[in-house]
Amino acid sequence: MKVLILAMGLIAASPVQAENFSVDIPKLQGEAKQVIMKLASTLGGELKKAKEEGGASAAITVCNTKAQNLTSLVSEASTWDVSRTSLKLRNSDNAPDDWELAVLEQFDSKAKQGANLKTLGFSQVLVDSEGRKIFRMMKAIPVSDQCLACHGTKIKPELKERLEVLYPDDKATGFSIGELRGAFTLKKYL
Repeated sequence: MKVLILAMGLIAASPVQAENFSVDIPKLQGEAKQVIMKLASTLGGELKKAKEEGGASAAITVCNTKAQNLTSLVSEASTWDVSRTSLKLRNSDNAPDDWELAVLEQFDSKAKQGANLKTLGFSQVLVDSEGRKIFRMMKAIPVSDQCLACHGTKIKPELKERLEVLYPDDKATGFSIGELRGAFTLKKYL
């Protein structure tokens, strides 16, 4: 997976940007990409299997009942804290923190300028409020054809009904192919 890492000046206050630290950024980016691939293949595999066996409604059930647990299992199997977030949330448990929000807004801006979301990423070394170094990275998630059944503009009435029951505050619809769906977000204390 090739990821374009943006050099953006984000985040002014807490946590502050780490300076003069010896950190192997390319190595950390490579590790993070591997974790992203593991999470994407794990979730994607479960969604594909559910959709093949029970249609889009079964895939919604996987998202609702298994996605958070699968994400936690990938985090626990690595030395990374990994999750997903978005500007348009389906599950409020995935709400972005301030750093993630700033990066998502940059991704959204870049997407509107025609950036290739398949390769769009950002990483930064920061220092948290306790003085610990932390590497953070985000990788954009573009909307693909398979996302449209549950996240698109023409959601079948029965699926829309199911989404309204499971996610009454759902904001994650109305997407078109290629738009920014959200991002994988990772962090690792150094």
